[in-house]
Amino acid sequence: MAKLVILTQGMTDRAHELKADRTTIGRVEDNMFQIAEPSVSSHHCEVLLRGSDIVIKDLDSTNGTFINNQKIGESVLNPGQTLRLGNVELRLDTGGPPAAGTPASAPAAAPAKKTPEGTMVISRGVSLGELESGGGRPSGFDTNKEFSKKTNKVNHIFLLIGIVAAVLIIGLILYALHLAGNHK
Repeated sequence: MAKLVILTQGMTDRAHELKADRTTIGRVEDNMFQIAEPSVSSHHCEVLLRGSDIVIKDLDSTNGTFINNQKIGESVLNPGQTLRLGNVELRLDTGGPPAAGTPASAPAAAPAKKTPEGTMVISRGVSLGELESGGGRPSGFDTNKEFSKKTNKVNHIFLLIGIVAAVLIIGLILYALHLAGNHK
């Protein structure tokens, strides 16, 4: 059975078997696969089983959906490829070797260990060359252009209305005090 395995440090014990024809992934609880991480949108993407293909469809997420560092709207995910949702990296695992021509990421630095749920956790080390060259992240990974915050115009409108209301209330109080002072 195909499953998505989280590779991101601190979440490596998490995986989700793809049993349904449509699986939603996102930060909030109503998703079939919840990933509670701030860079993941509330409803980030969906996984569609179409015959033997596993299709990833972005749901207009804020930080984008990427397969092997290529931004996608909708694309087939092959075994061994890396799926990135915001800052969270996952890999499609079908229990067999990666498909021919599918690049796998860095080789395992240490033998895999088995967790109680049966998910394999592979320790990923960093080579001295990667450290000297600035790491194994793709260029531009840490730029903010893909991770820009959405603006919320409604909050600005409520803030403006609140300020106007406060000024009016203060003006009415001052006017009432002025009238009360004139009647003495």
